Amino acid sequence: MEIYNFRFLSVFVGMFFLLILIPIKGVAQAPDDWGPVSIGLEEIEYPYPVSWMNFSVQGIDVRMAYMDVPPADSPNGQAVVLLHGLNFFGEYWAGTIDALTRQGFRVIVPDQIGFGRSSKPVIAYSFQKKAANTKKLLEKLGIEEAAIVGHSMGGMLAARFAFSYPETTTHLVLVNMIGKHDFRLSRPWSSTDEVYQSELNRSYEDIRRGQERYYVEWKPEYEKYIRIHYGWTLSPEFPRLAKVRALNRQMVYSQPVVYEFPHIRSKTLILSGREDGADFADLARQTSEAIPDSKLILLDNVGHNPHFEAPDRFHSELIRFLNSP
Repeated sequence: MEIYNFRFLSVFVGMFFLLILIPIKGVAQAPDDWGPVSIGLEEIEYPYPVSWMNFSVQGIDVRMAYMDVPPADSPNGQAVVLLHGLNFFGEYWAGTIDALTRQGFRVIVPDQIGFGRSSKPVIAYSFQKKAANTKKLLEKLGIEEAAIVGHSMGGMLAARFAFSYPETTTHLVLVNMIGKHDFRLSRPWSSTDEVYQSELNRSYEDIRRGQERYYVEWKPEYEKYIRIHYGWTLSPEFPRLAKVRALNRQMVYSQPVVYEFPHIRSKTLILSGREDGADFADLARQTSEAIPDSKLILLDNVGHNPHFEAPDRFHSELIRFLNSP
């Protein structure tokens, strides 16, 4: 009996020290020098000058930030609109803006209301209103036709824009678009209060895990967006941003665009990283089959953000398509 107890104690002590030596997943900490980031990103440098369009939405005065970047040289007479995703803002299109302007395109990059440097009112958000705001911006800039490129949630907005304004949309490009099916058919509804609480309580580890899943191979330059998202949680205005993010997540859940796919008449390219979830490639093919006159290109060994992870391949395919009649 004494021998058994001694052996048990030895195993227990050995396991205890082994656990001390092995890093425990879930205890990652933010660097000590990471302080607050304003929800309006005033301290974050954008790659080109930012302008604003002022208007009213649901009785609230707002301003929509945007970059209007002219061609570097030899204008080709074409305009391209870049629409950001739910967890990003116009600044992250910097490399794509550079690639397109060097090829003669004029590039318009809005921060949708609720994102980036734009106003963040607590309102009922809708893809239809976002599309209308984008159309209003093009009218303000005197642009009658443009290619519409949307990434992630921005892909849903791009699809709604092309459906709503076919006469304005010369080309449609969907980049790792979410919403390729009706989310209401695959997961249960959560109240806005529940979604708000999940946003409000996001930890550093939650944020890191959410960003890391976008890539096949992590690179140091991606840390910037973990820094921004975490810094928001330290801002005294974060509860308002959390409400805005919750309302936009509810929009994504409850306002599907999949039923509009067969009615899109613009020439369409689905250009995406293939490694974006187990069923992504199949859903991308189904989307391509549903949209008339569409082409599908899946980039191997690339995740959710192909314009970051494989810029040369991504921009080559994008520009080739935009130059097609």
